[in-house]
Amino acid sequence: MSDGAPPRLDFTTLPEAKHRGDESHGDSSASESEYQHALEVVFDADNAHRRRSSLVTTEDPNLGGRSESAERRENTACFVHHLLEKQRRSRKSNTNSLQDINEDTKADKAIATNNEPATQSRMLTKRQLADMAYGVRELSKRLGSVRLRLKVKTVFLLTKAHDESLIGYTRDMVEWLLSKERDTPYIVYVEDTLEHNHKFDAKSIISADISREGRLKYWNNELCAQHPLTFDFAIKLGGDGTLLYASWLFQRIVPPVLSFSLGSLGFLTKFDYSGFRETLTSAFKDGVTVSLRLRFEGTVMRSQSKGQHRDLVEELIGEEAENDYTHKPDGSYEILNDIVVDRGPNPTMSSIEIFGDDEHFTTVQADGVCVATPTGSTAYNLAAGGSLCHPENPVILVTAICAHTLNFRPIILPDTVVLRVGVPYDARTSSWASFDGRERYDRNLTTITLEGTLTTDRIELCPGDYVTISASRYPFANVMQQGRRNEDWVSSISEKLNWNSRQKQKSFQEWSNDHDSKS
Repeated sequence: MSDGAPPRLDFTTLPEAKHRGDESHGDSSASESEYQHALEVVFDADNAHRRRSSLVTTEDPNLGGRSESAERRENTACFVHHLLEKQRRSRKSNTNSLQDINEDTKADKAIATNNEPATQSRMLTKRQLADMAYGVRELSKRLGSVRLRLKVKTVFLLTKAHDESLIGYTRDMVEWLLSKERDTPYIVYVEDTLEHNHKFDAKSIISADISREGRLKYWNNELCAQHPLTFDFAIKLGGDGTLLYASWLFQRIVPPVLSFSLGSLGFLTKFDYSGFRETLTSAFKDGVTVSLRLRFEGTVMRSQSKGQHRDLVEELIGEEAENDYTHKPDGSYEILNDIVVDRGPNPTMSSIEIFGDDEHFTTVQADGVCVATPTGSTAYNLAAGGSLCHPENPVILVTAICAHTLNFRPIILPDTVVLRVGVPYDARTSSWASFDGRERYDRNLTTITLEGTLTTDRIELCPGDYVTISASRYPFANVMQQGRRNEDWVSSISEKLNWNSRQKQKSFQEWSNDHDSKS
């Protein structure tokens, strides 16, 4: 192929993902030998300084042995994460295209803390984070111009929660997927709450055709968190909130998600449910166009009780003493929209410190601070006065919520910055952190799952605590309409928000005629 020619990509032979050692959920049709690496982008160890407290892993805050989840993540990936790992390897070989994506090269060594490889974005150095972000952007740009033909066998179906009117739509789609008229005997997973729902009536669906026996199964939160590679493809029925819930369920690897609009606004839901049969037939037969949406990794860092007269700025900017960890992680989230630190139930405003990499940016006196992804720019960020941002921009948007000063303006930072948003030790009250708009909980109710993530949605940040925010290794694979990559976003803000909508200015002749007719 001549220099400068676009690479020819054949995704028709890409395998589906299968969880290594997951015999009980081995519905996916992948060969596990073909997937040796998840979206755990690893790098050489010639790295710059990074605070030790941030290097303590969530899986093992005490720096113990290698965790089972870390072992598992090294050996699994969905097709998008497999491509991203190949992209990183080809760049390591001084190749800036995907033409060598099928080459199998040896992985680099990871950063290690007591032999524990770096498994979270906050643990990466500046160069490593930039390389990781570049790899995601480069792959996303190229995926936007091709169709991925997937060998789908296992389908994950998510319906808008607590909406009884959508159960009938869910049943219709399940019956269509399980029909013997389909070329592939799909295995369909629906939420476990539908198993005994009278309106859904799972028993009658199975009894209608003996070939459906064993092909209708049920998912729960634990299955999504621990075995995401069970599913080859995800279908969502609902609005943008349901899509955020899908991102919440899959805290690491996300299967490609095709969204049917059954909500109110629908910035992220691009497909009409009335044509779901034609849409799914085309998707499974002809392939899909995938947009990789940037997600953030948010890690709650808890202050360690070590005396009085402490200064958060000094702790985060200054050098830590040998073996002196000022903070330890208390769980991580992968979010698609935004992370908000605000006053919560407190009647007074919050005092919040903002750090970028190893610099103290500012101290904010406000109701809170919203840190949004480009996807989340049209949500809370916009309501707080932040900028609209195209989802393909590699940026982090920081917006104060009702700041006490008139001169605080929203700022846009590159996605290679590691932000820290914390509560100073001399703050009058605690602040509260929410991740993708989840509801409030007390920190005493917080528990840790097997994957090391918080089971609660909104947690208290006491004085001295902070949240580390960085670009995530796990982008959200959103299925887009073919050939409408940029038009979809522009039309969404025009139609949903009436962006720049006004009456057209009349020409002088029209104005003159109207003026004469009124005279």
